[in-house]
Amino acid sequence: MTDTVTTEKNEPPGGDGPTEAELARARKENIGRYVAIIMLPLLMVGMMITGYLYAMHSPAPNDMPIAVAGSSQQAYDFARALEAADPEAVDVRVVGTDEQARDLVFGREVAGAVSLSASGDATVYTAGAAGASQSSMVVGLLAPQVLGQGLDLTVDDLAPLPDHDMAGLGAMFMAQALMLAGYMPLSIMLSNSPELLRFRRVVPLLAGWSVLIGTLVWLVAGPILGVVEGNTATLLGISWLSIFAVGSVQLFLTRIFGPMAVLVGMLFVMVLGVPASNLGMSIHALPSIYVPLHGFLPTAAAGESLRSVLYFGGDGLGGHLLVLVVGALVALAATCGVDALKRRRNPAAGDPEVTLPSLTAGPRPASKRVRYLTLAFFPFAMVVLMLSIMLGAMYQPTPRDMPVTVVAATTEQAEQTVAGLEQSMSGLFDLQVSTSIDDVRAQVQDRTIVAAYLLPSAESPTATLVTSEAAGTSQQQVVQNVFDQVSAGMQVPLAVENLAPLPESDSMGTVTLYVAMGWIMAGFMVVVVAGSAQPAAMVLKRFLPIAAGWAVFMSAVLWVIADPIVGAVDGHFLSLWGTGIVAIFTTSLFTLVLSRLFGLLAVVPAVGILMFLGVPASNGAMSMYMTPEVFTFLHGVLPMPAAVESVRSILYFGGDTVGGHLITFVIWGAVSLVCVLVLDRVRAARRPDEAEALVSV
Repeated sequence: MTDTVTTEKNEPPGGDGPTEAELARARKENIGRYVAIIMLPLLMVGMMITGYLYAMHSPAPNDMPIAVAGSSQQAYDFARALEAADPEAVDVRVVGTDEQARDLVFGREVAGAVSLSASGDATVYTAGAAGASQSSMVVGLLAPQVLGQGLDLTVDDLAPLPDHDMAGLGAMFMAQALMLAGYMPLSIMLSNSPELLRFRRVVPLLAGWSVLIGTLVWLVAGPILGVVEGNTATLLGISWLSIFAVGSVQLFLTRIFGPMAVLVGMLFVMVLGVPASNLGMSIHALPSIYVPLHGFLPTAAAGESLRSVLYFGGDGLGGHLLVLVVGALVALAATCGVDALKRRRNPAAGDPEVTLPSLTAGPRPASKRVRYLTLAFFPFAMVVLMLSIMLGAMYQPTPRDMPVTVVAATTEQAEQTVAGLEQSMSGLFDLQVSTSIDDVRAQVQDRTIVAAYLLPSAESPTATLVTSEAAGTSQQQVVQNVFDQVSAGMQVPLAVENLAPLPESDSMGTVTLYVAMGWIMAGFMVVVVAGSAQPAAMVLKRFLPIAAGWAVFMSAVLWVIADPIVGAVDGHFLSLWGTGIVAIFTTSLFTLVLSRLFGLLAVVPAVGILMFLGVPASNGAMSMYMTPEVFTFLHGVLPMPAAVESVRSILYFGGDTVGGHLITFVIWGAVSLVCVLVLDRVRAARRPDEAEALVSV
């Protein structure tokens, strides 16, 4: 790999050398390519992390639609009291009958409802399949009002999630896979094989691609994993239509923005689309901008279509399908219009220039068939890995060997309690015994154990559960729910002692994950962009200072996004900046190894290892004790878990474990650097003509 820019002067008239103007143009292009190495990953990572942190760092009810049913005066009085308690949290409507309230909840026109009876009972209606977090918020809003008015409370889930998809992640991950399959291939096709984007060729190709990948998504989610059941024809149709619609819009964007269309597509499909989808988190718990976006963005339309069929018998399906159909038709018509206008302006114009000759580490394949298969493999593999690994890891979150210590005045008393608990909860917890309250508090604080259950004693008749919310909200909720029932069975009250509560700026504990994702994405994106925009920068002695400077710069940028811009982090600049530098630089070196082996296709194993395996193993999105056992092992070795736990330690635990995680990064970086040196020497030996480019600037 060599730098083609030269500084030689023009040859005398009649010579064959480049002119001064050509040399100046080449220098400008060379500078532009280096600028692209910084700007493209900056935009990609910056808008992704800004969007996710802004939307989801502190979800809270925001004009959440609630229906109140009951006798006229009673319902209006309750509605006024509910609005007075927190006017910005709810948007209350009064309906006449219990049946109307139930219909509104089942039709997802309201997030929840309360039906008041003349006998002093109140039933809160939710729909767990419309979003587990939304149901919890509805109960949290309505229960205090119901109990405060002296009414008897009953909670009725009108659409509970099925056992085979207890977390409700099936529709979410399927929708994200469909979006990925729709927007990813077009920009790569434009840079590698632009002849395929001629309108009469690309439309049937897109239709066939939609059928292939849509069927694959159903196959993985349905027959293989068992996350979805039944409704095969309808689910296949939704999948095919979703990919075709997104691909059609992306086709239009490539006509307008060229290779930069991937940024625009990412903005609408992922950055805005995922929060606005109402799948992972209720749109009524996010900033108000996401409510209108939910009505027309394709991620929401695809996800809500799948949810409607999977959990609500097809109720409301037509409107979401209409969004996809109209989007596809308008995009195709607009593409035809742009093509006609371009032909009128320049009838002799050909296909765009090939700017990415090869997706592999080798030269451009001579065979079109090989090139097209390689082109298809890239998004195909990404969809398969994302859906199979991430959905397979998290769709059935079940506590497994979660370390909890039972504390009593004597070891015998603690052992008797543990024996009884193990009979009824075998496999859920790794129960240990202790007689020292101070020791178990220290273990909860340093995350050696998830919680400690302090049995009542003569001095304290109340049982106490010692937890740490900042160590993971999902695991804290599990132990609290379980030991609430244990205490109820023992007929003793339970007090909860939260050693590390989360701040309002990170009420769900997701900030650690998103900051860590920013570090990891920044690390591998700079290599991916450099490999395609400026191959000369991939020479090791050039790449190392670029990667180091990028790590210093981007770690600071991500802190600025998280703290002063979004307000998700409060201070800790030096600790986060320094750790981020190490994480970003290490990830860049690891991705460089893969780039040496696979070229641009390095994105597949890089994202697969760093993100698709890393996120379930990170203990950030979900407790590692609630995913398959292999992810507990991966938690100790992968960069993403090291990044998440580093951020968590810095923000909430005084940086107590950062040193160990930095060692993880250093090992990855050192091994990666050695691998790059070895690969470059081997390649230089095999190709002597490239030796200078591989070992020198």
